[in-house]
Amino acid sequence: MSEEGGRRGRRRRDDRRRALDALYQADVTGVDPAAVLEEWRLASGEEVAPFTRELVEGVRDRLDEIDATLEARAEGWPVARMAVVDRNVLRLACYELRYRPDVPPAVAIAEAVEAANDLSTEESGRFVNGVLGGLVRDLGESAPDP
Repeated sequence: MSEEGGRRGRRRRDDRRRALDALYQADVTGVDPAAVLEEWRLASGEEVAPFTRELVEGVRDRLDEIDATLEARAEGWPVARMAVVDRNVLRLACYELRYRPDVPPAVAIAEAVEAANDLSTEESGRFVNGVLGGLVRDLGESAPDP
């Protein structure tokens, strides 16, 4: 990977983590995720990275579809009963897998598993991997033939 590609990857990882932080804060406080980003912008005096904003707003705008998708894949685990961190890691990754063709599925899954392992539990990483792996298989089966 080129140095430029490596920097871009690190920036995207950081942007994903910021998006996850915003989604988590919004979930816990009941505030719109875009309002969380605006609070951050006002507090820091700095603009929120465009990729972070795209992720947060994308999840917010498709939340019902995303949660329905996750409920179908996470057998026996309603989204509302999932740990808050796990729920938002899955939401973010599901958004990337379903609506961001510029993000390779392997990257979305690896970032989600890493976030779950870093921020939740080892069991969470396995759970996230299983749910997202099933989602990727479902998406591959429903993709139109070229």
